[in-house]
Amino acid sequence: MTQTPRVPQIVPPRLPQVPDLPAEPMKVVLASHNAKKLAELQRLVASEQLFIEIVGLNAWPEHEPPAETGTTFAQNALIKARAAAQATGLPSLADDSGIEVDALNDMPGIRSARWDGPACDDRANLELLLRQTDDVPTSRRGARFVCVMAFATPEGFEETRPGIWPGSLATEARGSNGFGYDPIFIPEGSELTSAELSPEEKDAQSHRARAVREILEVLKDYQRDQILGGGADAEPRSNDL
Repeated sequence: MTQTPRVPQIVPPRLPQVPDLPAEPMKVVLASHNAKKLAELQRLVASEQLFIEIVGLNAWPEHEPPAETGTTFAQNALIKARAAAQATGLPSLADDSGIEVDALNDMPGIRSARWDGPACDDRANLELLLRQTDDVPTSRRGARFVCVMAFATPEGFEETRPGIWPGSLATEARGSNGFGYDPIFIPEGSELTSAELSPEEKDAQSHRARAVREILEVLKDYQRDQILGGGADAEPRSNDL
């Protein structure tokens, strides 16, 4: 009598358990008291449909902004992001941005917010820049907005990402949208100043939008690592500007 061979039992492999998604969005603090910057960043995060809540520093009124002692946009952005992360215990985003003018050897640069003095008055800064370039011909009025976004966590993980918006200087202020030097900056390929653009048009092309979209990729990776329990690489890295 022929015996039927025994078929070995196949045991399916044990699949790794998929961790539950967090019930609440990851909270990230923007290291700024500037309500317009906060609204702009919140719009950009919403457009990317991320499970992230951006909050401003107004929830921590006792936090004193650190001295911006860096010599580059990236260094100053990291100074602010690190300080906010340590003060709040939350992952933090910070930006340092400004306008560089060809005829002024790339100034105001990192001094853009204080170009007319420490009072940080947008209108006074803008008017001073217009006076300084009053006799500069159209062919030499090249300029660019530069922004570097920094992301830092209380554990020491940090990254920076830059964004550049090329264009030129107008000869007079135009438009009421935006802030800072927006009324005198004409983006490349446009006849309107950035202050004449709608928020949606500005979000599609601005220096800050470009830097934010790059840094949001870092936040996505960081959030995924936190959910999977793998932690984050604490080795500081940056794209210096």
